[in-house]
Amino acid sequence: MSVPPPSYLLIGEILRPHGVAGELRMRVLTAYPERLPDLTTIFLSNNPAATAATPYPLKKVRMHQGYALLTLEGIQDRDQADRLRQLYVMVPLDDAIPLEAGEHYIYQLIGLQVRTEQGEVLGELTEVLDTRANDVYVVKSEQYGEVLIPVTPDTILETNIHEKFMIVRLPEGLLPA
Repeated sequence: MSVPPPSYLLIGEILRPHGVAGELRMRVLTAYPERLPDLTTIFLSNNPAATAATPYPLKKVRMHQGYALLTLEGIQDRDQADRLRQLYVMVPLDDAIPLEAGEHYIYQLIGLQVRTEQGEVLGELTEVLDTRANDVYVVKSEQYGEVLIPVTPDTILETNIHEKFMIVRLPEGLLPA
């Protein structure tokens, strides 16, 4: 199953107004929050997989207690800000921050065939779980059901986006005997 590229990449979620001047409190969902101030426009939608979203010029971003506080053009009071509650904050895929070598967007990983270093096909990567310690890849396997693979340098040996496969070294006891 190949996943088509999304129109937008999710970077946050509006939680609530912050103060009375229209500032918005955003849960940060990007690995690069330090780059948020470089954005000039964000896109809001109630669907993180939207193909169309509403653009808002971004006037100011500041970090506060692990959240981003956004000031948007045209949002000047708490009532206007409150109407944006629970909307997803996105950027167009074309404007996404270039990734470092060896990094991949989640949409590129979904659908990869996952194999062990011995060549056994485990199944298809269907989801990426974000845990505090490290990400976990969810692999749907005909033989083993759902396999949860911790994303560490010891377990993920190769990721080939172009040929659509991943090679893993499973920790001892991860698969049922």
